[in-house]
Amino acid sequence: MAATNKIGLSKSDYKGAPTTLCQGCGHNSILSQIIAACYETDMLPEDIVKFSGIGCSSKAPTYMLDRSFGFNGLHGRMPALATGALIGDPTLTGLAMSGDGDSISIGMGQFKHVIRRNVPMVYIIANNGTYGLTKGQLSATSEVGLTLKKHGTNELEPIDVCLEAMASNATFVARAFAGNPKQVKTLIKAALHHNGTAILDIISPCVTFNNADDSLHSYAWGRENKTPIHDLSFIPARDEIMIEDFEEGTTQDVIMHDGSKVRLQKLERDYDPTDRIAAVQIIEEARANHLLLTGLMYISPDRPSLMDTLNLPEKPINRLTPDELRPSADTLETINAAMF
Repeated sequence: MAATNKIGLSKSDYKGAPTTLCQGCGHNSILSQIIAACYETDMLPEDIVKFSGIGCSSKAPTYMLDRSFGFNGLHGRMPALATGALIGDPTLTGLAMSGDGDSISIGMGQFKHVIRRNVPMVYIIANNGTYGLTKGQLSATSEVGLTLKKHGTNELEPIDVCLEAMASNATFVARAFAGNPKQVKTLIKAALHHNGTAILDIISPCVTFNNADDSLHSYAWGRENKTPIHDLSFIPARDEIMIEDFEEGTTQDVIMHDGSKVRLQKLERDYDPTDRIAAVQIIEEARANHLLLTGLMYISPDRPSLMDTLNLPEKPINRLTPDELRPSADTLETINAAMF
């Protein structure tokens, strides 16, 4: 008999169709950790709604959570689609997977505005530094000097996803490497419990078009240069909190809005992820020194989300009946009388 989680579902209940992505693609690893995170945190698939745009990464809704509703939007327009859907039913958990082309090129405007509004959703950018779906051109996150067979050599400075998120006043910013599944899964768990836009920039090597050993988006470079700023563990609110004596250093708990905790174990530096200025500083340092700095870079769990500011009815808008939506005759007469 298959093992089940606390709501009686097996891990297969969280899977989707077989992937058609390239064997070894980092996106497949991310998808596996999304499935594992949702299963291990006992989330009902029907309470999750999936979003994506266009690109290899945006095939994601097909390959995970086939019991969840999913929307595949126009190129770069996924954030607007997600905003509308989640306003329509804020009881759902939004889970979006995009790419560096979909969000950081054509979709940059929407990327920044969904962060500014703090729409409560997990926003994963599977960042491979190339346009894999259109056969390997340079992308907006490609590093200077990168040479790709289909496009030539990049001479433009790349856009840093995390830095752009910080500039847009994001309330949750993290970076991970697809080759570190434990860290990816833990960050996804924390993001799922964040009341706001959770940006996860996950370096996801494209094994077909951008996996040369000296590429900043390759498996070899990522494994050699990844520098975690802390060890992470996620503790759901319902679980007993056990304080352990970590030999490597001190620990810091970040309390989420629902009572769950993200526990950070200090490694090489004393770092506070609630310090916005410090977050910008370490992102800039990593960019300047060509380091793949991973971990939870910034979190602000107390800022209200978009749904907290809209004064929405207790019953989701998409479930209101015509009689509940339609103003009464007396209300209409009052409105009409006020116009004369």
